Amino acid sequence: MARLPAEPEAFIRANTALEAPAMVPEFQLWLASEYVPIWQATEAWLEEQNVDPPYWAFCWPGGQAVARYLLDNPHEVRGKRVVDFAAGSGVASMAAVRAGAASVVANDIDALSLVATRLNAEANGLRLAVSAEDWLAAAEGEPEADVVIAGDVCYEREMSARALAWLRGHARRGRLVLLGDPGRNYFSAQALEERARYEIPTSLQLENRGMRETVVWRVLPHP
Repeated sequence: MARLPAEPEAFIRANTALEAPAMVPEFQLWLASEYVPIWQATEAWLEEQNVDPPYWAFCWPGGQAVARYLLDNPHEVRGKRVVDFAAGSGVASMAAVRAGAASVVANDIDALSLVATRLNAEANGLRLAVSAEDWLAAAEGEPEADVVIAGDVCYEREMSARALAWLRGHARRGRLVLLGDPGRNYFSAQALEERARYEIPTSLQLENRGMRETVVWRVLPHP
């Protein structure tokens, strides 16, 4: 079960700062930086604060790539129902809203991620829905959608396999499925169609490099 500090919104504002992601300067997000406490947080400090690892506090390349693609290609989501799987900071969800989607649901099993997504949307005058359901669990209902988006979900072997299978299931139902990935260890381009490629500035502390080539892929129905 994802944990929450006693005052989650106050915690986010106190430990992050409003910044514009490199690839989507149209938005301001509550993000970690070298100047705020959560950047240097230790596991013990997070435990004390009752907080899971703050992946939501960083705007990862995969999410930025999907967001950039949607802002540049609004016809992909205009007037459609969009769900953002493992939404993190919610940047791709926000891009879908800005691009004219009929509805957007940002999904993440990290409860604090969803608080951050709501704050980020509010900071940019946008409205979207959030969901904490574990969509990869067989017992959970499938979300209603015309378009499914995801970014940076291939960082662990099991997660990558389950997420790609789930995404491909949506493609088989005739939905447009877009995946942003910067070449994570467990990513496979099998049965994917490239839609866009970006060079995204990244933090050396997070990525061990200053730039990451990141691709937006369309997930095809069959491997």
